[in-house]
Amino acid sequence: MTYAGDPPRATRAAPPAAGAAGSFRAGVLARYTKRAAAVLGAAGAGLLLWGALVEPRLIDTEHEVAPIPGLPSAWEGRRIALIADLQVGMWGANTGTARRIVARLAADRPAAVLIAGDFLYKAGDDLAEHVAQAVAIVRPLPAAGIPTYAVLGNHDYGMDEQDDRRESAMAERLRRALEQAGVRVLRNEAVPLEAPGAPEAGAGALYLVGVGSHWAGEDDPAAALAQVPRGASSVVLMHNPASFTRLSAGAAPVALAAHTHGGQIRLPFTPDWSWLTFVKEDAVHADGWSDATFGAAGNRLYVNRGIGFSDVPIRINCPPELTLLTLRRAAR
Repeated sequence: MTYAGDPPRATRAAPPAAGAAGSFRAGVLARYTKRAAAVLGAAGAGLLLWGALVEPRLIDTEHEVAPIPGLPSAWEGRRIALIADLQVGMWGANTGTARRIVARLAADRPAAVLIAGDFLYKAGDDLAEHVAQAVAIVRPLPAAGIPTYAVLGNHDYGMDEQDDRRESAMAERLRRALEQAGVRVLRNEAVPLEAPGAPEAGAGALYLVGVGSHWAGEDDPAAALAQVPRGASSVVLMHNPASFTRLSAGAAPVALAAHTHGGQIRLPFTPDWSWLTFVKEDAVHADGWSDATFGAAGNRLYVNRGIGFSDVPIRINCPPELTLLTLRRAAR
């Protein structure tokens, strides 16, 4: 019974109709979807900014040991440096980082500096300027008295793809400019390296074997290795890791290459997964030391991630690399 003045009884609201409940759930889902998209968009934008503005300016110095059978005692414990892929002339080229790496090497004075190609990006109206800029970046190395050697890569021939036309005049122009600056450019050649402080001329020779550009059709590893005296130890330098697979068994206990940029954009915690995983049909060794399944028996390859870029000026989970290799004598 209800008396006048009593508060009205609470009444239970009728449940929403099925259509209304569905609309409510759809509205909530839409709001969360928009928020998730906004968060993911912000994270993606932040990652792109990191990859474009921050990570390319970080220098990852890799300290590696390179065991070489029969290494002369004068070379035991000596350090050589490996850099690559300046890609001067590409939009957003990472030339500032390249200069910092060279300045560090000029101060540290390793026994030798090896440059594994792709000084330039492509041919164009500004070729003379880009050649001059690339040479200016590396000139402090020979100027500091550091023996500096190089091979040329596909971009030094103006080749962005393997079936592009080869610009041999472009590569020759670069080679001459580098030689004039004191950088020895090797193309299927082997030269003796004299250890710093060796007691007499010719003592403690270690041979550097420089292989020509693979994409330009100028790599002839057999001809280069034939110039190494029987029983002498050697280090093989090339631009493209594909040249490594052409080396005969036991010919290159230590070979050095670049070209891949380490994948340039890599998934965190999964070093083998990068853009190369999806765009290359054949097996590619992207960076670091190869395992026994890559190349002929007795050969081992180290791939440097390089300094510059290809296609887009971004590096994610793949910073520019300076490799310092300490040479050690290994049993034959």
